Amino acid sequence: MSTDREPLTLDDLKPIPPEELVLRRPPEFDDPARERRHRKERLAGALRLFGRFGFEEGVAGHITARDPEFPDHFWVNPFGMSFKHVKVSDLLLVDHDGNVVRGRYHVNRAAFAIHSEVHKARPDAVGAAHSHSLYGKALSSTDQVLEPLTQDACAFYDDHSVFEDYTGVVNDTEEGRKLAAALGSNKAVILRNHGLLTVGSTVDSAAWWFITMERSAQAQLVAKAAGNTGLISPESAKLTHGQVGYELAGWFQFQPLFDQISRTEPDLFD
Repeated sequence: MSTDREPLTLDDLKPIPPEELVLRRPPEFDDPARERRHRKERLAGALRLFGRFGFEEGVAGHITARDPEFPDHFWVNPFGMSFKHVKVSDLLLVDHDGNVVRGRYHVNRAAFAIHSEVHKARPDAVGAAHSHSLYGKALSSTDQVLEPLTQDACAFYDDHSVFEDYTGVVNDTEEGRKLAAALGSNKAVILRNHGLLTVGSTVDSAAWWFITMERSAQAQLVAKAAGNTGLISPESAKLTHGQVGYELAGWFQFQPLFDQISRTEPDLFD
């Protein structure tokens, strides 16, 4: 084990070849059962993190993970269970008609109505996240979009949209289809008078996009309350989007958070 008292020589200060340094990458699977378990663990961890960050509002909110073997089915948190308590064994598998085919609990009707249509419209979306988080709700109740005020917000530059048509709780798939159409090819959509929704090619990136979008909404609202704001130029915002807004970056940003929750709350794997 290396210690601060260990002597160093000039030979010890030679650069380490990049290929010998550790750089985390998304795992690859040749077994759908192992990939399913991985996605479910990530989903349970993301839900725990949403609970830790205060994204719950009663029974509202849901994160989904497309099943790797049956792509028209998705895993989702149970209706009425706190994000903070969800374990892998609690997750529900829901089919394309909204039936629970694995699990012990009911599914949130809004979760099915929204996520089934989002996953149908976006075959690239493995994960999708929506909750009634405080600053997302606040931003959605204004006429604003997320502006390029910070480096983090540039992840959503020209990469989020607005669903304007609020008509109450989303209980039918027709409303879900409209929402999915508003999302389009973007990574996120602001649901007017409702909240935020994000998608990703992994559960990890979908969850991270939601977390950083919520924080960016908070930063924007605070900045505008404090005084005049200055936008990042379109050229720099577009450049920064390419640096921080791509899918691997979203996956990578989620890893330290998953490490935290899996070490402090290992029962999520039960």
